Amino acid sequence: MKTKTYAGIPDQFSKLDQSKIVLILVPYDGTSTWQKGADKGPDAFLEASANMELYDIETDSEVYQQGVFLADAITENTSPEAMVDAVHQATKKYIKKNKFVTLFGGEHSISIGSIRAFNEMFEDLTVLHIDAHADLRESYEGSKCNHACAVYEASQTTNLIQVGIRSMDAIEKTVMNEEQTYFAHEMADDDSWMDSAIDQMNDNVFITFDLDALDPSIMPSTGTPEPGGLLWYETLEFLKQVFEEKNVVGFDIVELCPNKNDRSSDFLAAKLYYKMLSYKFMNEATEDDFESNFNEASSGINKFSKLNVEDDY
Repeated sequence: MKTKTYAGIPDQFSKLDQSKIVLILVPYDGTSTWQKGADKGPDAFLEASANMELYDIETDSEVYQQGVFLADAITENTSPEAMVDAVHQATKKYIKKNKFVTLFGGEHSISIGSIRAFNEMFEDLTVLHIDAHADLRESYEGSKCNHACAVYEASQTTNLIQVGIRSMDAIEKTVMNEEQTYFAHEMADDDSWMDSAIDQMNDNVFITFDLDALDPSIMPSTGTPEPGGLLWYETLEFLKQVFEEKNVVGFDIVELCPNKNDRSSDFLAAKLYYKMLSYKFMNEATEDDFESNFNEASSGINKFSKLNVEDDY
């Protein structure tokens, strides 16, 4: 990666021992099935971040002062399974260091590894999946670590809440919990969907945010854009409410497929990441210690998982 620190922040805010936040970049695009380029997303995200104002008006804060450590990028690409394992191990390592761990992809298959790590380390985990696509195939094109399978494992091992869904295969209905799925066409006519989704979440929440959840009018640079998506302020309203009412333990953002002729999507992704950090730490002073509530005794699948998947890959 070209940038030595996240958003070009001063070194004093970017060292691991002084940072509450860890950012792991995963420039992987091994299983996408239409437009390629998600592996270029992390660099585009970092470049846009370096050109972003670091004062957040809404929260009256400069969250970078909590410290953001830019970890070594995960470049494993020998197979989807090897990449997922590398993401899983790196994520878990930094959770154990009592950091607020975040990831930026790369395509959505990276989330299989990040979700697995958070599920092992946090009790009774809810995965909030914000996406245009259901991503519930058990396997696709010969792999269980395909982007089309991004949250299948989560559907079996966590409390999965899906928001913004507007594209799926019929086979995915056999796996989907429709009572915990918020379809885009229904959300458009239902003012209560935010409260309903949050009411179904447990205390600990991991967010996996596929940028194609957003409408292509504001986020055209994704591999598989779908019309009818979320807009900016409704997205922020929902996210802020989740951060206020639940303990968000970490998040990933995926599927930025940058277009060199239109950098607005890169900047939106950068801004979204920073807003999510701002919501997480908006009531926390920089001098306060960050205390994660991960289960230090966990060494494998946590006791709330519905099935053991540790040895599947």
